[in-house]
Amino acid sequence: MIALGCDHGGYLLKEEIKKYLDEKQIPYKDYGTNSLERTDYPIYAEKVAKAIQKEECDKGILICRSGHGMTVVANKFKGIRAANIIDEENAKHAKADDDINVITLSGDEMRVNTAICIIRTWLGTEFKGGRYLERIQMIEEIEKENMK
Repeated sequence: MIALGCDHGGYLLKEEIKKYLDEKQIPYKDYGTNSLERTDYPIYAEKVAKAIQKEECDKGILICRSGHGMTVVANKFKGIRAANIIDEENAKHAKADDDINVITLSGDEMRVNTAICIIRTWLGTEFKGGRYLERIQMIEEIEKENMK
């Protein structure tokens, strides 16, 4: 299940992504926001990250104006590997090499078709494992040491 979250700057794109997910029958849970009214992105990044930590969802999509703020907040949570994704190639490498479990998108810069292509690629790409898994394990050790 995919956890979705956005602030006001990502609301319109999130609603379009939901249409795509519904059409493809991909399960998701919407953690808000649910309007264009101004709100703060850390609220929604935290909700999505905690949903993944609690195993209510296994991956997430976060959207704010740039995608950067959401990335910063999400990466403050143990077990979250978030990256701001800008195109399909970026999405493929993020999943294959780094097993990114949260993608962040720009509500200001991203066209709906581009977002859909990114999501389709990210969901359809397998993590390579091997030496890449060793790197994920290194990240987990860093988290154990620094996220107490």
